[in-house]
Amino acid sequence: MTLQNAGAQCVRLTILLSLFLLQACATVANPDPRDPLESFNRGVFGFNDAVDRAVVKPVATAYRDITPQWFRVGVGNFFGNLTDVWSVFNNALQGRGQDMGDSLGRVMINTTFGLGGLVDVASDLNIERRTSDFGLTLGRWGVSPGPYVVLPLLGPYTLREVVALPLDQQGNLVNHISDEGTRTGLTVINVVDLRAQYLRAGDVVEGAALDKYSFMRDSYLQRQRNRVYDGNPPDENIDPGAEAR
Repeated sequence: MTLQNAGAQCVRLTILLSLFLLQACATVANPDPRDPLESFNRGVFGFNDAVDRAVVKPVATAYRDITPQWFRVGVGNFFGNLTDVWSVFNNALQGRGQDMGDSLGRVMINTTFGLGGLVDVASDLNIERRTSDFGLTLGRWGVSPGPYVVLPLLGPYTLREVVALPLDQQGNLVNHISDEGTRTGLTVINVVDLRAQYLRAGDVVEGAALDKYSFMRDSYLQRQRNRVYDGNPPDENIDPGAEAR
């Protein structure tokens, strides 16, 4: 079995395990309508947080402290360019011609003139990044988000994004690299680099949030809702649980 297949299988098993555990978890009193699985989610959140504190955050901190800024910028640009490729297809599926054109232009310019994406030439030319994935595509097609779910190791999602996850994994070009060592190395670097980018924000959350779980959940759901509605979501006050059904 290749690492690509193993990774896809791991995602499937994680989702199946999560859905199985949902059947056994106790419920909390008066859960948020968007988060009816809060008891389960809090348990998984605690597990993920412990892994982050013990492994991911220390590695990301060392990465930030050891590597020069120009290197980290190049790494972020490289993976951002790969994300733009998947954004081209999803913006096309959403019928967003301008966004698709911007994403395609970014890929072409950064891949050729930006040394394979290491240099973000497109941003210097004021071509804005229009990040999109299949979860967002489903949202813009009118699919409701469903309940909030925290997956082991993978983090926060809505049920809509869980459904889209296997396809989004296939849209990640790193997963299509034939050499197993290269694929594994790039995956690890991407995870560490992303975590390093959010070290400061994480420290702010740690110091400010009385309930880290609720803070992270509310921030995540608000961000996803704003993405679907381009920053102008409709009023939720009429039926706050409508999107959770």
